[in-house]
This record gives sequence, structure tokens and C-alpha cells, in this order.
Amino acid sequence: MSAKLTLNSYGKNAVNLSKVIRHADHHEFRQITVNVSLEGNFTTAYTEGDNTKILATDTQKNTVYALAKEHFTSSIEAFGIYLSDHFIANNPQVTQVTIDITEHGYTRMAFDGSVHAHAYIGNGPGKNTALVVQDRENITVRSGVKDLLILKTTDSGFENFIRDEYTSLKETADRILATQCAASWLYISNGQDFEACAAAIRNTLLKTFAFHKSLSVQQTLYAMGEAVLQEHSMVKEISLQMPNKHHIPFNMEQFGLSNKNDIFIATDEPYGLIHGTITRG
Repeated sequence: MSAKLTLNSYGKNAVNLSKVIRHADHHEFRQITVNVSLEGNFTTAYTEGDNTKILATDTQKNTVYALAKEHFTSSIEAFGIYLSDHFIANNPQVTQVTIDITEHGYTRMAFDGSVHAHAYIGNGPGKNTALVVQDRENITVRSGVKDLLILKTTDSGFENFIRDEYTSLKETADRILATQCAASWLYISNGQDFEACAAAIRNTLLKTFAFHKSLSVQQTLYAMGEAVLQEHSMVKEISLQMPNKHHIPFNMEQFGLSNKNDIFIATDEPYGLIHGTITRG
């Protein structure tokens, strides 16, 4: 039997990095997780154990920390681009670099109208993300957000779906819609203010979710993506993933009480998973 190595890559995952930037009157705290992946001419490393073309994953980790000192000063996208530039410029055997960054957001605490100089509170489960992919000719940047827990208590229903012998779900015109949304969008170009763009796009996603009259999670997902493309010309496409965090009305009749859509069982599993990509037509 003959065998042939086809797709392959390697890298360093979960490089957890915290940085304190000390300004004259306050500290700035940033915390990120970086994944590095390299593709290139590594066949003999797999087939012969020849490591002469391998940049050790420990070296990749050290590079992230070392370059963060001077070059992680603004957006995670800008830092990801700097990292990918470094790896591809200094390693001729590498044909493509992928940098995947997640930022764990913190906000300075405020008391009595005054912002504390160095005390922070976490921003909740929602995290900003950046995915930079660079080869010898092109570079693409995807920004995004994940673990964005959003919910509304009405303006959502689910009716007129297929019913067969296994269907037990009741139709409803009024339900809780909750999801832990993940979204990522591809920029047409890479010269913009990434932090400002991400904040504006996140606001569009949230506003659309809040005011959209939802007939299904699928419809709301599409409306959110469509609104981003309409309002932000720098976005080429957007992908969304919206797991349906079910809130099931509890049976109060067994206690002689009525449930007027106000008492629910919150469930994590199993859950519906809806995803889609919306592009410019």
C-alpha cells in the first residue's frame, strides 16, 4: 500500500497573554488568547522525522509574547497582521499563516462618577475575535464576536412548521428568543479602524436582534446579517451561528395555577443550532 500526505499544518494553540499598558494616570489591561497555525513545505517532517524546516511551536509561543511588548498596542486585528507578517517573512518554507485571536474584554470600574485607575470588571461572556490568514500573495482579515448572550422576552414566535408522528413541539406566536451568538465578518479591505468598525457592527447586530419581529431564528439571523451589509460598506460577507437557548413554559396547571408566559424552564441541552452566511448579491 502506498500513502501520500496531503493537507497538513501545525502550530501553537491557546497562547494566553495579558498585557498592562501603564499610562501616566491609569493602567490599560488587555487579555487575549492567540492560536498560530503554519502551512508549508513540511512533508519530510511527517514522513521522515526531518525537523530541519520546523519552527518549534514553543518558538511560536515565545514570538507572540515578545512581539506583544512593542506591537500589541491597538486592535487585535492589527496585532494579528503583525504576527502573520513576521512568521511569513522570516520562514521561507511557510506558505500560509493563520492567526486566530480572542480577546477577553475588561472595563475599568467606576465609583461615584469617577473611573478607577487600575481596577477592572469583566465584560461578560461576549468576546471579540480576529482571524488573519496570510499567504505569499494575499491577506484576509475576519473580525467577529463569540459567546454573545442575547435574549428578548417577546416579539418572537415559531409556527407553521412540519408536523409528523414524532412532533411534540407546540406552535407559539409569543416566546422567549435567546441565543449565544457567534458572528464573523470578512472585510473588503484592511485599512480601516478595526476597533471602531467592530463596535459599530456589533451595535447593528444587537439593534437588529432587539427590534426584529422574529418568525424564526433563521429569519432573525438573516435580518441581522443583511443589516450589517446594508449599513457597513467595508464588509464583504458575514457568517452567524445562533444556538437556540430554549426557555420552555413550565406546566403550572398541575398546581392549579395558570402560566401566562411568565415561568419557564431554561435548558442548555439539547439545543437547535442555526447558522448562515450572508454575502453581497
